[in-house]
Formats: sequence, structure tokens, C-alpha cells
Amino acid sequence: MQIRVEKRSKKSTDGTAERAPRGPFPLSLELSDDASVQELKAAIAKQAPKLTPERQRLTLDGQALLDDRRSLTDAGLRVGSVVQVKDLGPQVGWRTTFICEYAGPLLANPLFYLLSRTVYGVDFTHSPLQTLALIMFEAHFVKRLYETVFVHKFSNGTMPLLNLVKNTAYYTLLAGVSVGFWVYGPWYGAHDARSVRSPFETYVAVGLFVFAEVSNYVTHANLSSLRPPGTRVRKIPRGYGFDLVSCPNYTFEILAWVAFTYYTRSLAALAFTLAGAGQMYVWAVKKHRNYRREFPDYPKNRKALIPFLL
Repeated sequence: MQIRVEKRSKKSTDGTAERAPRGPFPLSLELSDDASVQELKAAIAKQAPKLTPERQRLTLDGQALLDDRRSLTDAGLRVGSVVQVKDLGPQVGWRTTFICEYAGPLLANPLFYLLSRTVYGVDFTHSPLQTLALIMFEAHFVKRLYETVFVHKFSNGTMPLLNLVKNTAYYTLLAGVSVGFWVYGPWYGAHDARSVRSPFETYVAVGLFVFAEVSNYVTHANLSSLRPPGTRVRKIPRGYGFDLVSCPNYTFEILAWVAFTYYTRSLAALAFTLAGAGQMYVWAVKKHRNYRREFPDYPKNRKALIPFLL
């Protein structure tokens, strides 16, 4: 099968300029009919060494060729087909991305607690609220790192290196730095009335937080069990949380941060919670629609994020 490969350098739908692939384009490649999309990418990289398979996004008649294991024939290619290639730029794996995202706040946040004399310029004793808030915050991100390394199963996909930098900065600054600075300051110290919480408030906040974190882990483990390693296989998730919403992992994640915000009464925590909830709502709606589109028998009574409402 002879295939023509052309570079794609026009503007993307969001108006940003796309990177033009380097190399001797257009290419004329000869591959067997049962060759895979991955083999096509390898053939392109052989002619344009700097355009590694991870940096390539291939499209045929405007449709992206996302499954690297699929044969060219099954993907719709025929003799003389014209495939466009886009250079995605330097790439990094999803697992590495998440490790960096979560390690940032995990390391940055406790600095404001441990180095409070240097940061705030005054001596004060940390309150029980601040100590418990630190434990809750660190426990959350330790859990996320554990899940990233041992629970989540990622496809062989990658993301642009620039996105890793942006995402890590978002988590580190908005969660690690902002929450750390405002929660561990002298205004919440042991001698300030604003740090006082009743036993009832503490039990409610911590109980809700633990429930949400454990539930979030259970849903992540459930999702992981549905996907063979290194594949893009998707199945209808069922069981705990999934009978009510398509993305209970997001629901429980938001609930955990609501508990943290309720306990600390911090505007910085509220800002992070609202920002995260807004983004997770967008993701949940998108995944909910994809589930319905992909699976005709998808449960009709499920909502995207909030049971019975959204």
C-alpha cells in the first residue's frame, strides 16, 4: 500500500499556530496492507528522525488516527490515501506528568508550616487546626502519587511538555503555595480565635474528608480494573458510585476539598476547590457524553457528576 504523508501546518481550531513537522515532506511510503498505524508512524520517523512517533498526530480526511494498534486498512487507508501529520512538539508520558503535578504541592505546602518563622517573620505556635490541615493536605497528595504509580493504567499516549509545566505550576502555586501560605500563617495560630473549631466541626470535616478520599480510591481502582495495561480499551464502569454518576471519582475528589475548605475556612482553599470543581465538571460532562455515544446500552438514569442533578 502506497501512502502519501503531508505536513499539517495551518492554524488549529483554537486559532493557535501549529508546529510544522520537520523533514522531507511530502513523503511517499510503501507499507503492507496489514501494517499498523504505529508502523506508519515509525516509517515517518525513519524519513524524518526528529519527528518521533510520540510527537506525531496523524489524520485522514480530518479524522485523527488515535489507535496505534489498528491496521491501516481498518483505519480507512487505501492505496493513494493522503495522511496529514502534525508535530505535537516535545512529549512526556502521562504517568510522569501526574507525578510532577502532585509532587509540586506535596513538597511546597509543608514548607510554610515547617519554615513559618522565616516565611512570616514572627514566632508563633501552630494550632491543632493547622497541624490537622497539613496532615489532610499531605495525605491527599500522597494518595494521588500512590495511585499514579500503582493503581492507574495509562495508555501509551503522551502530552506536550509545555502542558506538564503549566499543570505542575497550577497545582504547585494554587494548592501548594497559596493554600500553604494562608492556612499556616499566624492568623490561624494557636493563640488566635479564628483557629478554634468545635469537636463536632472537626469530626464532620475529618470524617467527610476520609470518606471522600477512600471512596475516590475505590472508584479509581474500579476504573483501573476495566483497562488492560497500555491500551485504550473502554468499558461501562459499574458498582460503587458509578450507578449514580459517570465520574464518581471527580464527585468524591470535590467532596474531599469541600471538607478541607469547611474545616480551614480559608479563601485560598475555597479558590482551589472551586477551580478544581469547575474543571472536573467540564471533564465529567465530556466523559458522560462520550460514554453515551460509545455505548448504546449506557444507563439512562446516570448523571455526569452530581447524583440526580448534573
